[in-house]
Amino acid sequence: MKVLFIGGTGIISSACSRLALQRGIDLYLLNRGQSHRAVPDGAKVLTGDIRDASSARAALGDHTFDAVVNWIAFTPEQVQADIDLFPGRTGQYVFISSASAYQTPPAALPITESTPLRNPEWLYSRNKIAC
Repeated sequence: MKVLFIGGTGIISSACSRLALQRGIDLYLLNRGQSHRAVPDGAKVLTGDIRDASSARAALGDHTFDAVVNWIAFTPEQVQADIDLFPGRTGQYVFISSASAYQTPPAALPITESTPLRNPEWLYSRNKIAC
């Protein structure tokens, strides 16, 4: 399986990058190449800026993927840009949200996908909900 992680070197995404590689995923990372964190051995880096459509298109070239996972989309506009960029390039698009998008404080634990999406306290959370 060929997978693209947009980002892939952050605190959570780097752990998932390592796990994906351990499980035999053919992993590509699209990022600006500016992280101080090392790219896991075996990951292929496509250097480009997802916030700049021409930069992202140039970095992607003619690659296609079974799945694209965006770790760094924070607004509906950023998700829409991905929707515009990836037709014909992937079989599945995965948006990574945040636990902060769910009702705060949670009415019950554990938090599941049926937990209400509601967090009026933080713009970051409201944007993740809108995505």
